[in-house]
Amino acid sequence: MTGMNLNYMKVKESYLFADIRRRIEEWQKENPGKKVLRLGIGDVTQPLTPSVIKALHEAVEEQAHAETFHGYMPECGDPALRKAIADWYRKRNIPVNPEEVFVSSGASDELGDLLHLFERSLPAMIPEPAYPAYADANLMDGREIIFPGTDIENGFQPLVPEEDLTALIYLCSPDNPTGAVCTKECLEKWIAYAIRTESVILFDAAYESFVCQENIPRSIYELEGAKKCAIEISSLSKTAGFTGTRCGYTVIPMDLVRDGLSLNAMWVRNRTTRTNGVSYILQKGALAVFSEEGQKEVSLLHEVYRRNAKTFMQALDEAGLSYAGGKNSPYIWMKCPCSSGSWETFDILLKQAQIVATPGAGFGESGEGWIRFSMFAEEEDVEEAGRRIIRLRNEKYF
Repeated sequence: MTGMNLNYMKVKESYLFADIRRRIEEWQKENPGKKVLRLGIGDVTQPLTPSVIKALHEAVEEQAHAETFHGYMPECGDPALRKAIADWYRKRNIPVNPEEVFVSSGASDELGDLLHLFERSLPAMIPEPAYPAYADANLMDGREIIFPGTDIENGFQPLVPEEDLTALIYLCSPDNPTGAVCTKECLEKWIAYAIRTESVILFDAAYESFVCQENIPRSIYELEGAKKCAIEISSLSKTAGFTGTRCGYTVIPMDLVRDGLSLNAMWVRNRTTRTNGVSYILQKGALAVFSEEGQKEVSLLHEVYRRNAKTFMQALDEAGLSYAGGKNSPYIWMKCPCSSGSWETFDILLKQAQIVATPGAGFGESGEGWIRFSMFAEEEDVEEAGRRIIRLRNEKYF
């Protein structure tokens, strides 16, 4: 007995995207000089906007002078940024107080850290296909995982279980990987289930800015009862290009209480113990995102990726291929043709067309037979990838 966390033995040896990276590197060594079109990992390609860059430069300059120098920041976030985020919610008629907003280093970090609020005996409920880090973080934590399915015929809506069970429920909308968006009716069912079973929903809203339909919720707090059962996690990575800058935010309502304990107060205690907060420089850049000019600028970023999705969907339509997502999401979830497996389709795309996508099998067993394309790419690469997909189809590669 060494005292090691043996739960790590339950996770796969290699993380999905690390495995993909290795396969690409091996292929490129054998095929030097060939350009690979990367539509796999969902990393953004557009640079940070002018307002953000200006704010970052100003913050760096402030750190060079004693009279404007900033040391430790408040662990829960710069009050100015917390207020700006709360105001941004209120502009959408969603009542959120600054004290309910917590600034983080990104959604991925927060989704793992939030597990500290819950007993390990509380199971995690993760509708599959799902972002693999959801399951891996819970496996490492020694938590039982339940995998309810999704309704493929109804646009991959996550299905509420028939059996009542208290759990930590993961919902993502727009979804990674399927690109599905939860309808109001779907979320109403999950909220009712969570309240009835005293479960807590972790609502991953990292891609909310890509929703363009008015009747699709961008925040779970648009629905009645959500503040009594849901934590919302969001990020500036995809909404403002912060994948390399790292800043996000989490909303934990004051109304969210379990076993007589306020989860908001618990998270304050957690953050003031386990972190020293996000750096002043990054929070200054994040604050610029929520300015009037900043919002105009990031909306232009979203348009680039929306155009990519439209371009790629047109190519898939021409090729006669089936897919989901793309309309309110930066991800397109394609059905593998001719009953091909996801890794088989990955190999065909890479070796015959130099296109990188993400095999659906990496998102759970129910993802087998599907493959994900990310629209976070250069516009000319998406256009070329579309042409190559059509060629593959015409030449009967699949």
